[in-house]
Amino acid sequence: MPDLLIQGATILTMNENRETLAPGYLAVEGNAISALGPGEPPPEIQAAKKVMDGSGKLLIPGLVNAHTHLAMTLFRGYADDMPLMDWLEKKIWPVEMGLKAEDVYWGAMLGAVEMIASGTTCFNDMYHFFEATARAVADSGIRSCLSGVLLGFLPNAEERMERAIDFVAEWRGAAGGRINVMLGPHAPYTCPDWSLEKIARAASELGVGIHIHLSETRKEVEESLQTRGKTPVAHLEGLGLFQNRVLAAHCVHVTDEDIAILAERRVGVAHNPGSNMKLASGVAPVPKMLKRGVMVGLGTDGAASNNNLDMLEEMRLAALLHKLEGGDPTLLPAYQALEMATRGSARALGLADEIGSLEPGKKADLVLLDMMQPHLWPPHSMVSHLVYAARSSDVDTVVIDGKVVMEGRRFTEIDLGYVLARARETAERLVGVRGGLAAR
Repeated sequence: MPDLLIQGATILTMNENRETLAPGYLAVEGNAISALGPGEPPPEIQAAKKVMDGSGKLLIPGLVNAHTHLAMTLFRGYADDMPLMDWLEKKIWPVEMGLKAEDVYWGAMLGAVEMIASGTTCFNDMYHFFEATARAVADSGIRSCLSGVLLGFLPNAEERMERAIDFVAEWRGAAGGRINVMLGPHAPYTCPDWSLEKIARAASELGVGIHIHLSETRKEVEESLQTRGKTPVAHLEGLGLFQNRVLAAHCVHVTDEDIAILAERRVGVAHNPGSNMKLASGVAPVPKMLKRGVMVGLGTDGAASNNNLDMLEEMRLAALLHKLEGGDPTLLPAYQALEMATRGSARALGLADEIGSLEPGKKADLVLLDMMQPHLWPPHSMVSHLVYAARSSDVDTVVIDGKVVMEGRRFTEIDLGYVLARARETAERLVGVRGGLAAR
């Protein structure tokens, strides 16, 4: 007997055949999808412990945020309209020096509820006090890939690296398997070669991936060419980092030779159009990368540079940005944008066997959207509506690892008001600014 049955929904499976079931049913046993198909469910499935009516709703795989810094929700709106390096060096890095583990926990809890409420079921994170983020993942019910940010210029850089390596052993597979782990050197310009080489060796020995910022700004690339005679991508290739599974965030300023390396080495790329536009970092050549076979996923970056964690909005930005940049309305069509936010991100993170599409045996990470809305009508194309018109408020129900974490836009186990209040208190202490809106 299934634990959960959703019937009568339009189902976008996002499988290799791009199959849509309209209407269809999906059954869940434990934490996995046990069956799905068109029309009415067979009798043996109908007697599920919990049955949801999906009429008027769209069922999709949970969205996968391939790059963020979750606890930076605490700095949302604190440092806006600045160039990247000024933003980091004058605002973000100084205030982060005052962070405590409990601060990161509440910032991560705030980010988790924001993502769940907008249909994201898995995220890839790099930040300080990574154990605190892991606790927030365990408590919120979301799925994650976690790594501690490693900055070579900090006085305790080596100690932090050892702690990040220990974290891999301690937290791998925790929270019932919802926590995946990686190693997270911040970027080639903040990590000396000795640290990158050590991380590459450790990742290989531990069998985990590496999460790193790469070729985000023109300045980063120019300085790499001046000091090393190589682009950042070519430099990491020379250090042997790409012999491991790598998720590279941004990859805005990459050459054709860089793209060839990324494709050959099966490097996953996290495209972050919202953050790249806001910080004026540039436009990543995503259509070219996709054409060359690079695994490209989609991410929001942190809420301090976006300023939200809404993957529905990120899909729309990605689709529109590349049409404008390329002067071609056929570039990055709606389905491809949706694929980047689901299967693409899952592939880039090495999780495509578990998540990213709705197929029997995969984890039951599901999202139901209420399509009976004026801005989603008439129902000509569910994919187009999802990418070009849907809002996070259209997300009705979210299931992660087979557990209903939000139903009818109500969290099943999280006290949203308490999370908002604690996050506000934490943010006010860190930045010394008190707003005028009280949390209930």
